[in-house]
Order: sequence, then C-alpha cells, then structure tokens
Amino acid sequence: MINNENSTSRFLRQLDIVSPENLGFPITVIGAGAIGSAVVITLAKMGCTDITVWDDDKLEEINIPNQLCKPALVGRPKVYALAELACELTDVEIKQIPRRYSGQYLEGVVIVAVDNMTTRQIVWKRVKLNMKIPLLIDTRMGAEFGRIYVIHPMNIEEVDFYEHNLYDGDEAEHLPCSGRSIIYCPTVISGFVTLIIKQYAVNHPVPRELLVDLLNFVLQCDKGDNIHRPFFLQPDESILAV
Repeated sequence: MINNENSTSRFLRQLDIVSPENLGFPITVIGAGAIGSAVVITLAKMGCTDITVWDDDKLEEINIPNQLCKPALVGRPKVYALAELACELTDVEIKQIPRRYSGQYLEGVVIVAVDNMTTRQIVWKRVKLNMKIPLLIDTRMGAEFGRIYVIHPMNIEEVDFYEHNLYDGDEAEHLPCSGRSIIYCPTVISGFVTLIIKQYAVNHPVPRELLVDLLNFVLQCDKGDNIHRPFFLQPDESILAV
C-alpha cells in the first residue's frame, strides 16, 4: 500500500493535474475482464487506492491477449489475478469479491465493465437515484468500437437518457467469438475512464457519452446538450515529450 511518505515523490509529475489526495474516494469496478482489468491498473497507477472489484470468472488462456494479466495465473479467479498484478505494479491492494454482482450495497463511483445487459440492469436498480453513488460509468465495447456513459444518478435528465440506452440483451449486437476484442480497444477505453475519474476528482465537467471508433480514429463526445462533436484523433507534436 502507498504510504504518505513516498506518495508526493512518486506522483510528482502529475501533481499539477491531480493529486492522490483527491483520489481517496471509493471506486467499485464490476467486471475484471478486458476493460475492467485495464481500468483497475490505470486507476491504481494514477493514485486511486480504494478500489473494489467484482467478478465470478476465472482467468483463461483465451484472456491473455486482450486483458492485463499474468499468464502464470491462468486458472485463478480473475479478481485474485488482477489483485496480484495491481499490487505488483502499483503497491495498491484492491478489495476482491470473486462473485457475480447481484444487487449488493454500493457506494462511491461505480464503473460497469461487463459483457451483458442483465448485470447492467441489476447495477442500475441499485444505482438509480442513490445519494451514496455520485457517478456511474458504464463501459461497452465491441471489436474496435467503444462507448462510455457517464451518469449522475441523482440527475433526472441523465437518468432518463441512460434508461433509454439500457436495452435488453436480445437487442445487443452479437459478434463472432474471434471478433470481439483486441487489446488496444480496452486500453484506450480505460484511459478515457481514468480521465473521467480525474475530472470528477478535481470537480471538472465530464461528458455524458463518449463514442470511440478506433478503426476510423474518430471520437464523438456528447456533453449533455444533445450535440455530438466529432473530431479526428491526431497527435499534437507540441505536447509530445520523451
């Protein structure tokens, strides 16, 4: 676990962006797969230390290419494998719940990183109009496309918007097994999720919805005024540093 003595020196290069002192709120990640594993590691790297992860699945060989995990831990529960990796890389000890989430108590920021709508609906029943949960981040992914919803559960307009996009599992697009996920998609999505957490921590605005089309290098952002602002993701050489 990170102690106060080395916290300032470790995070020196990001202190003007966000200090670990602002990241002490509880975060629950539901799902420890491709997106969930990347989100947990990037959050812990940024300085978040109060992280709880739910997942009832075990790490399989097929998970190695698209998840942040150690091949030597194949066969272990995903939450245990992720906890070991997070501690090794960041010194952060995440709380591990090796069960499928089924409506238990939640507080703090909730991040949904599952591959089915049923669990999203169960989470939403607990989150909706819950004063203990200031922010819900719902991540969705298919092949080279990602979508992130960022919802304040006490905001009626955002509640209505999210429920409009909380469709039944039968309506979801079913991709072939060999076309569901590739590593750069969950890592890009996790970067945006971590940015959203930073924005929340420093009390800056967050988008209501992000759509990431990796194949065409396009990002669309809905800031809540029903206007999408697309732009091409191009490197800015003036801010690149070795």
